[in-house]
Amino acid sequence: MMGAIIGDIVGSVYEWHNIKTKDFPLFRDDCFFTDDTVMTIAVAEAVMNGGQRDDFIDAMKKYGRMYPDAGYGGRFGAWLFSDSREPYNSYGNGSAMRVSPCGWTMDCGFCARTGMWPSNGRARASLSAEVTHNHPEGIKGAMATADAIFLCRYYFGGYCGDYEMPINDNPSECKRHIREHIEREYGYDLSQPLDEIRPSYRFNETCQNTVPQAIIAFLESTDFEDAIRNAISLGGDSDTLAAITGSIAEAAYGIPNWIKDKAYSYLDEPLKDVLRRWKQYIAPVRRANQT
Repeated sequence: MMGAIIGDIVGSVYEWHNIKTKDFPLFRDDCFFTDDTVMTIAVAEAVMNGGQRDDFIDAMKKYGRMYPDAGYGGRFGAWLFSDSREPYNSYGNGSAMRVSPCGWTMDCGFCARTGMWPSNGRARASLSAEVTHNHPEGIKGAMATADAIFLCRYYFGGYCGDYEMPINDNPSECKRHIREHIEREYGYDLSQPLDEIRPSYRFNETCQNTVPQAIIAFLESTDFEDAIRNAISLGGDSDTLAAITGSIAEAAYGIPNWIKDKAYSYLDEPLKDVLRRWKQYIAPVRRANQT
């Protein structure tokens, strides 16, 4: 999930000051974490607490109230500070920007052994959206993002070699499989290149006009940093676009240590504490996936 946090921090200064170029400093002194980071952290804690409906609601309200000025959308902010525990039919892109921890708990080894999707991790991804964003488009955006993360781990990690020809040494082939799955499963059109999207793309907070563009930014990338630059160069809701793209790119490429360390320096102690606990939590999951 660090990829989502990095995308958020890098994109934070461009959300209201869009740029249409990949030539910009990756980190600026005035970068900061926003609601994308806070809610990604909340989802991680919810997963560690069991990943049930109440866990997601409790964690989102807890961290939302800890960081009341993180930049939440109006309806989500109202929900955070209310007594309501019911969803409000949102199709905003918040469901996709926060889902990445769920994509890391899906079991690649299970898929490699059986050819079947790991239902637990996938169900958690859906639930992480449904507690607020229960509109079909809100759920779809989160699920498409989680699937992309899982498939990056699966193909780029070489797991497919257990029952089909390995393709992890061929990034283009890995991305072709991922593109075909997302288009088939979710109906997103991923055919338009970034150079055609960029000139007319404007600020949009919906899943249906953020998630496909974020996935394309990954598909056209060459490494983690390039993926982040692709996303931000589109303009629009820059921090959320880059958070979604970054969450996928992390699963494919990993993250250079210097980028990870620099982003970490923008976080405060409560957020760092969750990241430390998440690292310990996910370690045995990763080992289990490899057996």
